[in-house]
Amino acid sequence: MNVQHQTVAIETGLGDTLTDITGQVRDLVKQSGVQSGVCILVVPHTTAAITINSGLDPSTPQDIVADVRRLVPTRTDFHHIVDTPSDAAAHIKASLVGASEIVLIEDGDLVFGHSQSLLFFDFDGPRQRRVMVKIIEG
Repeated sequence: MNVQHQTVAIETGLGDTLTDITGQVRDLVKQSGVQSGVCILVVPHTTAAITINSGLDPSTPQDIVADVRRLVPTRTDFHHIVDTPSDAAAHIKASLVGASEIVLIEDGDLVFGHSQSLLFFDFDGPRQRRVMVKIIEG
């Protein structure tokens, strides 16, 4: 069984950002030589997350980030504010979006719907971030 562990490095901008990492992950899958299997992606940060959503319209990330900010605004009445109120808000945002995704691999490529992409959220940038990628044949 072919199992590979890789890392995608991401440098994020200030505040809440959304970065399309589909191309980077797709390159890792192609380099792996795996024709059929699964790609597991894990974000090892408490203020970052990953999701699958539309990558066709460049305005989609802007709308998603704006509404996540609307749902969880930065405020000073959080109970856990060891760092800053924006850090507390980032923990909640990351929990709502999630820290992992699983994508099928067929014919040596990621299997997505027509407009789907892998989108990495950073809710506490700027930072050096990473996504752990496990590619498993089978």
